[in-house]
Amino acid sequence: QLQLVESGGGLVQPGGSLRLSCTASGVTFRYKMMKWYRQAPGKEREFVASISTFGGSTTYADSVKGRFTISVNDAYKTVYLKMNRLKPEDTAAYYCNMGTYWGQGTQVTVSS
Repeated sequence: QLQLVESGGGLVQPGGSLRLSCTASGVTFRYKMMKWYRQAPGKEREFVASISTFGGSTTYADSVKGRFTISVNDAYKTVYLKMNRLKPEDTAAYYCNMGTYWGQGTQVTVSS
């Protein structure tokens, strides 16, 4: 059974950094599109970034472009989201996605 497990969230001050991880199990990791989404309280879930595991092409939401970097480690079946220069508006639950499968989410709070 496919599972996606996120980790790495936490509380960070504005301008700080965090790295989120999402590890997949029960699935062949190659030739997949991995995505990160986020959802802030009272708002709809929104796309953050994506990466293909068969070429490494990436896409970012305009709001995170230049600050966030998505990457993948095929050997560990893990996708990462490195978040730099974090802002209070980045506060949200962050979710890993593969097709119709979602992780449980990890909370990121940016506050002084």
